[in-house]
Amino acid sequence: MKTKTFKEAMDFRHACKIFDENKKISDEDMKSILEAGVKSPSSFGMEAWKFLVITNEDLKAKLRPACWDQVQITSCSHLVVVLAGIESVKPESGIPEKRFARRDMPQEKLDFYLKLYADHLTDTLSSDDNIYAWTAKQTAFAGANMMSAAAVISVDSCPIEGFDKNQVEEILNIDKSKYRLSMLIPFGYRINEQSTQLRLPFEEVVEFIN
Repeated sequence: MKTKTFKEAMDFRHACKIFDENKKISDEDMKSILEAGVKSPSSFGMEAWKFLVITNEDLKAKLRPACWDQVQITSCSHLVVVLAGIESVKPESGIPEKRFARRDMPQEKLDFYLKLYADHLTDTLSSDDNIYAWTAKQTAFAGANMMSAAAVISVDSCPIEGFDKNQVEEILNIDKSKYRLSMLIPFGYRINEQSTQLRLPFEEVVEFIN
């Protein structure tokens, strides 16, 4: 199947409600999709996320009741659980310093960026709940990029935020001091025809200010 142009991919992509359980995504294609998430932009370059890729059918079945019993959870080929980072953005963890240090800058400049980071995010970093609100929002970049990358190679997806967060985190044994659940994205191949894509008119959404 030929690779779609980005516009073709946007026309193809929709929230797939049920997947063909007999069709599985190849390792190569799944890696390509996940790389789009890994390469996504993040505030201060912190990459405060983690992607859990679930193919185990028993685990998917265990998760489904905690996800409003949505059939996508069990019918998909690969279930990607997107986690938002908590510990990794805290200056005291030492991880932000390591992220900045990848730029191979002098210590003086590194110290400047660390202070700028901590000062700018004083309120955001004041509690784990505030951190989660910040990092979970950023995971949307990674999620959207993975779904778009999937659509380019004719793989379907469906972003899911309908779940019992605590239940899913408990089932997956998530250390909430390090990560918290942001969203789940099932990937696979549609079994039904795509529904009509409904969007507001371009002119209603876009306003040019000169």
